[in-house]
Amino acid sequence: MRKTDNSVPLDEVDRILLDELARDGRMTNNALAAAAGIAPSTCLGRVRALVERGVIRGFHADIDPTALGRSLQAMISVRVQANARPHLAEFGEQLAALDEVLNVYFIAGADDYLIHVATADTEELRLFVLEHLSAHPAVARTETILIFEHVRPGTRSLR
Repeated sequence: MRKTDNSVPLDEVDRILLDELARDGRMTNNALAAAAGIAPSTCLGRVRALVERGVIRGFHADIDPTALGRSLQAMISVRVQANARPHLAEFGEQLAALDEVLNVYFIAGADDYLIHVATADTEELRLFVLEHLSAHPAVARTETILIFEHVRPGTRSLR
């Protein structure tokens, strides 16, 4: 896992670049430079530096799981056994490697993890919980919460 290098603070231009890229990660370098009021070559160097420092963690396509036949999404909270706590990082990596898992969050509170999953239907979700969580010796308990709708900040509803 890459740590962010906070030794160099973000300036106003960095913040503009990050804001624009958060809105549209496919924005061309020339358009990004224009939005920030800097030369394209300067823009390219600044974006590369933000990537190298770990501020920008990556560029990726955000694919709707429904398009892949996985229309049922859920958040599953997981509490691990007390004797498994020394192996929390390893457990999180195992979860992240599963096809159904979209995100893994190590959290504070009564539970240790919050897992965002997408499956084809309730039967596949049930099997996921039984085979990968309930049967795991490190897991003390789980709670599954179905997601009816995901509203993303910065996007408009077409309703």
